[in-house]
Amino acid sequence: MNTNISLGKLYLIPVTMGECDPMDVLPQTVKRVVALIDYYIVENEKTARKSIKGVLPEKKQSELVLFALNKHTDAKEHLSFIQPLLAGKNMGLMSEAGCPGVADPGAVIVKLAHEKGIQVIPLVGPSSILLAMMASGMNGQSFTFNGYLPIDKGEKKSALKNFEKLSFDKNQSQIFIETPYRNNKLLEDILQALQPSTHLCIATDITLPTEYIKTLRVADWKKTKVDLHNRPTIFIIHKM
Repeated sequence: MNTNISLGKLYLIPVTMGECDPMDVLPQTVKRVVALIDYYIVENEKTARKSIKGVLPEKKQSELVLFALNKHTDAKEHLSFIQPLLAGKNMGLMSEAGCPGVADPGAVIVKLAHEKGIQVIPLVGPSSILLAMMASGMNGQSFTFNGYLPIDKGEKKSALKNFEKLSFDKNQSQIFIETPYRNNKLLEDILQALQPSTHLCIATDITLPTEYIKTLRVADWKKTKVDLHNRPTIFIIHKM
């Protein structure tokens, strides 16, 4: 482990989860940190530049150095990304939406930073997973985030049934997500697979003007119309 005291610090910088005034959902700390940092590891360069400009319009975009980290990034590049940190410069890690490192590829950089003895500093910001859990009315003492469900219809149904059973057996809320353009299809599959009495929370466009959060039993959702197409959504189920 490198214990050189001249190492830079890695700031985990949250961003908005859609089109809104950044300072409505981000603390002043984020603005202060962005003002001081020129090196960033980001999921999407265009989105990151827009986020930085939204937080601090006077920040000179030409002075920013951005490294793109996404599903296409070769793992061999990770070490090169943190060279500014190893050279004593502070860096920011940003997700495309919400908090970096949670349901986000940035976790690999955080792990590498720890391995290199680099201080990791998480900043407060919106997490759709936690905000949905807070607003769901479900068990905030015990819950699991399961990420994406299988695409195969049979495997997806099996996963949903398993989550329902786990929820009942452990009194544990089960959280999952889907690619936004497949949200409506997933909702159909959920309503077909789960028991009528199982509770389902749908939390979409969290922190945005179009925010929609509602918890109903599956039987009641079957009588409710909601369009989730291309809207970032968190699904939570609980069988009580």
